[in-house]
Order: sequence, then structure tokens, then C-alpha cells
Amino acid sequence: MAGLRIKISDGLERLFREMAMKRFGYGKGSLSRAAEEAIQNWVSNQLQMEKREFEGDPVKAIEGLLGDVDVDSVELQHLAGKIWVRKALANVSS
Repeated sequence: MAGLRIKISDGLERLFREMAMKRFGYGKGSLSRAAEEAIQNWVSNQLQMEKREFEGDPVKAIEGLLGDVDVDSVELQHLAGKIWVRKALANVSS
């Protein structure tokens, strides 16, 4: 079994504890069972969202989004690369 340490708001923790004990009883392991069920539901929901496929023409979906940008595609690629490098370096510890 793996363990997680998470931080949540006090109000959410209190509500979670109350609901977990109502559902699984006041004995040992009720919080773990409730947390595992909650995480399983969240993961299942995320997997379903990933499986959804875009319906329609993807070109038409993005058509016109960059219409007001006065930069050509090559320059836009260079700018995107610079932004990516800046964000990547911001997450590197010195």
C-alpha cells in the first residue's frame, strides 16, 4: 500500500471526515476507504474525459483564433520556444 500526504482546507477536511465516518463507520480505516473511493472516482472521471474525441473539423474549430496576431508562423514558433524555455528555467532550482 502506498501513502499520500495532502493539504486541504480545514472546512473540506472536517466535511470529509464526517461523511467518511457516516458512510464507513467510526472505526479504523474509514478515512482511508473514503479517500481511496474519492481518488478512484476522480481518476475514472479523468480517464473518461481523456477518451473523449473531438467531433467535427478541428481546422474549423481553431479557424480565426489567431486572426488578430500580426506575426508570421515562423516568428510565432520562435516566440513560443522562448516562452517555453523561460517557463522551464523558472522551475529549475539553482
